[in-house]
Amino acid sequence: MSRQRVQYVLVCEDQQQEAFARRFLRQVNIVRDRHQLRVERSPGGRGAADSFVQETYVDEIDAARRCHVASTLLLLTDGDALGVEGRLRRLDEACERRGVTVRSPTERVAVFVPTWNIETWLAYLEDETVEESRKDYPRLPRPRECRRHVGVLVEMCRQGALRQPAPQSLEAACYEYSARVGRPKSS
Repeated sequence: MSRQRVQYVLVCEDQQQEAFARRFLRQVNIVRDRHQLRVERSPGGRGAADSFVQETYVDEIDAARRCHVASTLLLLTDGDALGVEGRLRRLDEACERRGVTVRSPTERVAVFVPTWNIETWLAYLEDETVEESRKDYPRLPRPRECRRHVGVLVEMCRQGALRQPAPQSLEAACYEYSARVGRPKSS
């Protein structure tokens, strides 16, 4: 895992999450240049993606604190049956097992947890009413086809409100974004 100096590190499970995050960060003018962002994505077919994300998260948060490598760590991981709170608890437990302090409220470490998976958010952004207990929302044929979905989300962000009823995991992600990414960096 190369740790070149970048402004943002994205840790995610799959191509769809990566495509969604890249497009969102670009459309809200957070990442203007591809060299500002390093992506650590789970290698397909080599074990559970959530385990990769969890271990990489601990590595990256530890490295950022020790070496000041990246100013903002972004994590995108499926909630699966755990949901947002359960996944956050697992990340904290992984840090504690490895002797790494859990993230503090002031750190620029943002965790986004679509429940069950990002397809739930995509269905919502297609104007569907979604149930987060349902895990079978359809996948897009190609990850890059999320462009219109991201555009809808960016517009909702600009208006300052999600269409109701919104998935709780997306509401939590919007809060996480505004509290940890959208605020100015401290020097």
